[in-house]
Amino acid sequence: MKDPRTDSGRCRWQIMHTVAAVVQGTGAALRTPIRAPLLFMGLLITGLAQLPISVSVPRGFWALPENLTAVEGATVELKCGISVPGSAVQWAKDGLLLGPSPAIPGFPRYRMEGDTARGEFHLRIEACDLSDDAEYECQAGRSETGPELVSPRVILSILVPPKVLQLTPEAGTTVTWVAGQEYEISCVSGDAKPAPDIAFLQSGRTVSSISVDVSEGSQEKLFITEATARVTPQSSDNGQLLICEGYSPALVSPIKASITMNVLFPPGPPVIEWPGLNEGLVRAGQNLELPCTARGGNPPATLQWLKNGQPVAIAWGTELTHATARSVLTMTVRPEDHGARISCEAYNSVSVGTQERSITLQVTFPPSAVVILGSVSQSENKNVTLCCLTKSSRPPVLLRWWLGGRQLQPTEETVMDGLHGGHISMSNLTLLLRREDNGLTLTCEAFSEAFTKETFKKSLTLNVKHPAQKLWIEGPQEGQHFRTGTRVRLVCLAIGGNPDPSLIWYKDSRTVMEPRQPQEPRRVQLGSLEKSGSIFSRELVLVLGPPDNKAKFSCKAGQLSASTQIVVLFPPTNLTILANSSALRPGDALNLTCISVSSNPPVNLSWDKEGERLEDSAAPPQSAQFKGSAASRSVFLRVSSLDHGHRVTCRAHSPELRETVSSFYRFNVLYPPEFLGEQVLVVTSVEQGEALLPVSVSANPAPEAFNWTFRGYRLSPAGGPRHRILSDGALQLWNVTRSDDGFYQLHCQNAEGTAEALVRLDVHYAPTIRALQDPTEVDVGGSVDIVCTADANPILPNMFNWERLGEDEEDQSLDDMETMSKGSTGRLRIHHAKLAQAGAYQCIVDNGVAPPARGLVRLIVRFAPQVEHPTPLTKVAAAGDSTSSATLHCRARGVPNIVFTWTKNGVPLDREDPRYTEHVYHQGGVHSSLLTIANVSAAQDYALFTCTATNPLGSDHTNIQLVSISRPDPPLGLKVVSLTPYSAGLEWKHGFDGGLPQRFRIRYEALETPGFLYVDVLPPQATTFTLTELQPSTRYRVWLLASNALGDSGLAAEGTQVSITTPGLDQPSGEPDDQLPTEQPAEPPGLPLLPVLFAVGGLLLLSNASCFGGFLWWRRLKHPAQGISEKTETGSEEDRVRNEYEESQWTGDQDTRSSTVSTTEVEPYYHSLRDFSPQLPSTLEEVEYTPGFTGLEVEDVAFPAHLYDEVERMYAPPGAWGPLYDEVRMGPYDLHWPKDKYEGSGRIYDQVAGDSDSLPFELRGDLV
Repeated sequence: MKDPRTDSGRCRWQIMHTVAAVVQGTGAALRTPIRAPLLFMGLLITGLAQLPISVSVPRGFWALPENLTAVEGATVELKCGISVPGSAVQWAKDGLLLGPSPAIPGFPRYRMEGDTARGEFHLRIEACDLSDDAEYECQAGRSETGPELVSPRVILSILVPPKVLQLTPEAGTTVTWVAGQEYEISCVSGDAKPAPDIAFLQSGRTVSSISVDVSEGSQEKLFITEATARVTPQSSDNGQLLICEGYSPALVSPIKASITMNVLFPPGPPVIEWPGLNEGLVRAGQNLELPCTARGGNPPATLQWLKNGQPVAIAWGTELTHATARSVLTMTVRPEDHGARISCEAYNSVSVGTQERSITLQVTFPPSAVVILGSVSQSENKNVTLCCLTKSSRPPVLLRWWLGGRQLQPTEETVMDGLHGGHISMSNLTLLLRREDNGLTLTCEAFSEAFTKETFKKSLTLNVKHPAQKLWIEGPQEGQHFRTGTRVRLVCLAIGGNPDPSLIWYKDSRTVMEPRQPQEPRRVQLGSLEKSGSIFSRELVLVLGPPDNKAKFSCKAGQLSASTQIVVLFPPTNLTILANSSALRPGDALNLTCISVSSNPPVNLSWDKEGERLEDSAAPPQSAQFKGSAASRSVFLRVSSLDHGHRVTCRAHSPELRETVSSFYRFNVLYPPEFLGEQVLVVTSVEQGEALLPVSVSANPAPEAFNWTFRGYRLSPAGGPRHRILSDGALQLWNVTRSDDGFYQLHCQNAEGTAEALVRLDVHYAPTIRALQDPTEVDVGGSVDIVCTADANPILPNMFNWERLGEDEEDQSLDDMETMSKGSTGRLRIHHAKLAQAGAYQCIVDNGVAPPARGLVRLIVRFAPQVEHPTPLTKVAAAGDSTSSATLHCRARGVPNIVFTWTKNGVPLDREDPRYTEHVYHQGGVHSSLLTIANVSAAQDYALFTCTATNPLGSDHTNIQLVSISRPDPPLGLKVVSLTPYSAGLEWKHGFDGGLPQRFRIRYEALETPGFLYVDVLPPQATTFTLTELQPSTRYRVWLLASNALGDSGLAAEGTQVSITTPGLDQPSGEPDDQLPTEQPAEPPGLPLLPVLFAVGGLLLLSNASCFGGFLWWRRLKHPAQGISEKTETGSEEDRVRNEYEESQWTGDQDTRSSTVSTTEVEPYYHSLRDFSPQLPSTLEEVEYTPGFTGLEVEDVAFPAHLYDEVERMYAPPGAWGPLYDEVRMGPYDLHWPKDKYEGSGRIYDQVAGDSDSLPFELRGDLV
């Protein structure tokens, strides 16, 4: 093989390289399904490359690619210009051909750009990445005009910048270092090309000691740089950044990662700021504030105050902005602080030792007190010796004496060492006391030049003693009489004396004192010594009592004394009753003695019992306590149980005092239980309420137990779920039921005996109805009692009431009915029962206990069948083509159930004929029979059908004529219901529609104006219409026509025209007077134009119908099967829809095609059921009713609407009692009307009505 760098050899080498790449399948694009075609193409190119190529036209490059360097993500373009265009040009990347396509497959970021006509094949690479870092060459394939061309290889170098720097410690964090210690940090770059350079900056200074290691990155051609530096932080680096910067040619600016240095270093020495010039010199009592400051340090300095080496708890703060710690020592200087050493220490966590600043205090303090030793109280003309001392002071003080305003000379002065480095001063004084010196002030004063602004002294008052001169008592005269309780005031007075005379009161030689215990009554009030000038007094206030009678009260002051005596009148101090026995029982004898202990003067005694004076015996009076007299009196009694608790009273009366004192003796008679007269024997309660059976019993001692029994069972004294026995013996019951009614026996017992009583509990409960005959049946005209039996307590005479349920007040009337009640039974008697009285009745029982009981009962009035035949004759139309069906409706009312029978032309209907199907429905008192005739034949079925309804009370019948489809009958009863100057309201009844949908048209004329006007009535089935656009004060004649697909009803029938006259504008509008239909006026003589027109129209109609009928007959012969199918699905359905009949809405299994009923009263009346949409569910006669039926409605009929509105429930199964006949459950064979078929039939009718000239054969029927 040739050298790849030669032209042909290089081409073949590239082709082989491409083939090898295809075979090896290294590229993702070569893993696609085109792998085999590429292999074949590569082999083919290799073969062609072996062929010799003749070069006739030399070709070259006019632009060659150059080496490029680009940053990752940039866009580059490699130039390639071919001198002679026309060759296939492609680029090679590291020897891999990229293909001649401008949109290079497999390289979405590569594209050849430029004007190919000029030979521009520039390679554009967008969003360069490391995979684009390669050698590129531009190649032009061999052509007919020249050899292949290969450009020199160029290198595209992609620079990849480092994305991140990983710093250890972690970037963005704060590291804590100690100043002066060496630390190592490392910084690692991310993948980059070329390897980045890394530098460290410490507080903005470049770190020189760095070691760098470059290693391979995560991919080929990528490198990672790891740099390590050793730093020694200083205090100035605190809070500064240490930054790692990465530099690369691919970066516009270096990337950075940094940490914050928190450098710890010790604080500076502390400084104490002394206030003033003389450091350490202070005075006791001074508030001293000493600030201590320490600057620098991280963490800030901790300051500690010491006093004589002992820590002082002082708060301190830090100013972070100035890195200053500050603490202020606040103290009040005391004398004992003299010589104290105050120190401030500063340190932090990195301090090697503690830095300290100290000050020694020199305290100046005065004497804290001046004391005089010795007594200043002495008798007159005697000497006293006193000593004056000071507390320790610095410097020492001098002493001097003063008496009043006169300075005295001391006898001796001394100075001694004191506490805290101070001195004590002492001075002695001897003084002769005279009476005139009494009360003067003796003062010892301390002074010093160091305390010029302060004075220290101690003063005493001289007390020169001498006795009183006179003593006497002021008060009532001696021997005066006072009533007990009288307040007496005695005053003792004395003149002169020092000290003040004490003035002590005595009672019979005992010192008088106030009561010590507060709860004792204050019968003695002893005043304090009072002084007024030289007179002294002390008051004694007495509230006189028996102990004060004839007592001697004295007052003494030293050797002097005075006295007085008082006589007190008082009632008995104690009135005592003595009994000969403590335990009494009925019949015992009792002797009571009343003793008056002491009184002044003597009293009179008497006995009474509950206000009744007793006979007694007296004893002579005797001397007693408090210098009074005593008396006694006795009484004899025989006791009974009635005396228990009663009192016998002894009264002591003093005539002189006009006062009576009494005392009583209460009988304590022991006797067995006795029930009192107020014992309740009957207790009334309400069911589910509470009951309290009280106990009124008397016994002594109290009953030991209360035992209750009910129906032979003893109730637990501890209580139960529904009872408890109270402490007084009463029985409390709750949630009382009627079973709790009865007698409760109470048994009481004590130590003296037993007693029993019966208490009846009468439980009242709300009434409940026990028996109510529902339903109650009666024949019309008969009599019956509706009986209501209730269970209630109490049973009241008038607790039964009756209501009749109905919507109208007339339906709720109970006239002609008699109400009776006897005991628990109430009756509602009905005489001569009427149909109007049938319905629901309610028995209400109210005995005053809520809630009242209510019971519903239905009154069924039986009556003979009444068939609904408002006209003598009913018509039903159906096509007699043996394919249609008709349904005849027969409806009757009667109780009990009705049995229907059918006859045709007087002959009983053959039920074996499969063409006849009868469905019977019972809805309470309303019964219906639906006779369906299949495949109606004109010859067999156009007849008179008779429906007979029979029950045990009688029978009734109606006739229904089955006829062919025809034109509609004329409408009935046209009349004017409202009239205005511009309009007229019309109303009518529709007649027999002929078995087809009918519509109405109004023809009218103004009699003064020639010509007729026509108006179609919308909606088509409406029976009212307002004729508008009339003129005031104008006479009109109005005709009403009915039409269907077979024609109209004509204008000559009675009741289809009316004459009206509109009122004038000045006349009131309203309902007109009754205007009967008028006969059509005779036509003017001449040619009868209208019959001629009808005859011509009839001929045309017959001719068209015959043609159309022949066409249909031919279609039937040609497609018999199709015709039969269409008749089955369409014709029969339509016929059945036209043969439905019912006056109320129904739902059942009958067919859903047209059904028509025509009836006549005085004038024929027809009711069409083409739009019959049943809603009430019906039930086959063979299907049983299901319990719980609800939801039926029955339309009102000719007789009273309310009849059997409620009575119809009698045919509901037992237990069913919902809304009256609300719903009748359907059996599994029930059929329902398909709405889509019904609507489809309506559409067919619409089409027929719209084309009256051509009626389908299925709708014509056979002539009768």
